[in-house]
Amino acid sequence: MPHGHSHGGSCEHEALGIENELEIGIQYSLYEKIDMYNLECLNEEVEGSGKTVFKSYNERLNHDKFVTSDADEELLFNIPFTGNIKLKGIIMIGADDETHPKKMRLFKNRPKMTFDDAAVAADQEFALEKDTSGAIEYSTKVVSFANVHHLSIHIPSNYGGDTTTVYYIGLKGEFSEAHRHGVTICTYESRPNVTDHKTNLFDSVNHQIQ
Repeated sequence: MPHGHSHGGSCEHEALGIENELEIGIQYSLYEKIDMYNLECLNEEVEGSGKTVFKSYNERLNHDKFVTSDADEELLFNIPFTGNIKLKGIIMIGADDETHPKKMRLFKNRPKMTFDDAAVAADQEFALEKDTSGAIEYSTKVVSFANVHHLSIHIPSNYGGDTTTVYYIGLKGEFSEAHRHGVTICTYESRPNVTDHKTNLFDSVNHQIQ
């Protein structure tokens, strides 16, 4: 009987093998909505390598691109998005050895986090099993991650290695454009034909709508 289970009430995951790979790839396309220029990974051994693990689901088994920690086993990803996301699930692929991440902590909407900042309670934590193929999905608390413009992923420990290696991080969810326009502009957008003719209607600040 299919079921979910948790580690300390914080981790839920399910096997993905029963789903169509193409469908999974579509679901895990949030990497396309990451502001890669401003994405940063703290304690990465090679500068810029942290960005390379956010790639398409079809490339998840490509080990040419990966990130390895530098001074110790910790990694901290600061991930800004180009809009708002509803995060539903995460996949993390590592090696089948002691360098595989053992724990993952998520923080929402806290840009430019440092390791000192990560000392506070996370919005959600997961105990990670070794996953070399992307077969395990860790389901987030959607209510907590329904309106996220910045996600931080902290990896505090691994399975005993001096360093931590990650080959792939997949983010599953929904994306919406950031709404930065004023109310009046939104009113115009809700009436796409309003410029085709004049009207005697007035908006809330008594400006005639043309």
